[in-house]
Amino acid sequence: MNLLKLSWKNLTYKPLNMILSLVLFALGTGLVALLLLLNTQLQKQFEQNLAGVDLVIGAKGSPLQLILSSMYHIDAPTGNISVKEAKPFLNPKHPLIKDALPLSMGDSYQGYRIIGTTYEILEFYKASIAQGKLWEKTFEVTLGAKIAQDLNLKIGDEFKSSHGFVIDDNLTHDDASSFVVVGILESTGSVIDQLILTDTRSVWEVHDHGAHEASEEASSENHNHNHDHDHAHGDHDHHDHASPAPASPKSFLEEPDQQITALLLRFKNRGYQSLNMQRNINENTDLQAATPAIEINRLYSMMGVGTDTLQVLAMVIVFVSALSVFIALFSSLKERKYELALMRVSGASRGTLFSLLILEGVLLAILGCILGLILSHGSMSLLSDYLEESYRYPFTGWMFLKEEVWLIVGALIIGFVAALIPAIQASRTDISETLTSS
Repeated sequence: MNLLKLSWKNLTYKPLNMILSLVLFALGTGLVALLLLLNTQLQKQFEQNLAGVDLVIGAKGSPLQLILSSMYHIDAPTGNISVKEAKPFLNPKHPLIKDALPLSMGDSYQGYRIIGTTYEILEFYKASIAQGKLWEKTFEVTLGAKIAQDLNLKIGDEFKSSHGFVIDDNLTHDDASSFVVVGILESTGSVIDQLILTDTRSVWEVHDHGAHEASEEASSENHNHNHDHDHAHGDHDHHDHASPAPASPKSFLEEPDQQITALLLRFKNRGYQSLNMQRNINENTDLQAATPAIEINRLYSMMGVGTDTLQVLAMVIVFVSALSVFIALFSSLKERKYELALMRVSGASRGTLFSLLILEGVLLAILGCILGLILSHGSMSLLSDYLEESYRYPFTGWMFLKEEVWLIVGALIIGFVAALIPAIQASRTDISETLTSS
């Protein structure tokens, strides 16, 4: 006697009951699995992009906003700070600071942020060159791997930047010089894959270009008395525009009145003085300092309220689905008493009847769980495009977690428990009473 085949026939005898139980089970387990997938990938992104940064310094405002904009590049900056204010933290002889990485932002290309910085950013994110080289001159850029792939940019390509971080042709700096791609980075899976890296002066000159052009026009008018000299001067200007002079990685420090957006700091050690630096900066300067670990934990706690609510809802749905399995099996016992009695007459033991009902409950639970997992991974695949478009981070629905194995084990247990009482009742079927009453 094939119990599995018999169990399946019993379940499909009332397809509506089976479908209801499967749908409820799929919704419950699917929601749990979807939350696991989303939380796992978000936490992975947040932890991977911490890059060992101990402190972020920027303009006054929301500390969480400062962290999200400077480290994860998914929010607007709180403002800018002057080079003069930032310079003490960039001192290589600072007793507490091991590394200080300046970031200047404000422009983008096709939604990807252009970041003025120094070569140290590669060490922060363990990045290396895949093609070409690092930027050396003003308006030269090195691309993150994902940008090069998504926008199909190659070495030598040029583009104009846009003001802000949204895609809007009206915000394009048409009067400024074009950025030139000179290098592409290896893929790291971190935020640097989503960034366009250049020299700090490039970010400044995009916005100062209007004033620079006016200055050039005035200079040209003053030299109109000598045609030959003027012609040579025009050639020289053209050459400078096409191939800007090399810029020292930290030459921006020579202009204290200019501004940058933020500093990412890593300490030599985490002693008492290092831990107090944040408070001292916040209390005694016009700058703001924020600790990434603290702010990300705060973000987790804020997200946790909604996640916990959804998890409770998922558990309620799973409980209701278990209840529906129990009711379906228990209510079918009365109709199946004659069938069960005939099975006993045919030689089936009490244990066989018990196993038959248990198998039906477990089968429903496993099928519901598998359907739920398919639903969750499919939903995550659909959501991944929206999430990636919004946050520029890669998400996938085809990641399988070890927690999902426990989800299947849990489904087995729930199916077993839901079918336990009906199975006990079936095993106690009285043959003579059932057959005589029928």
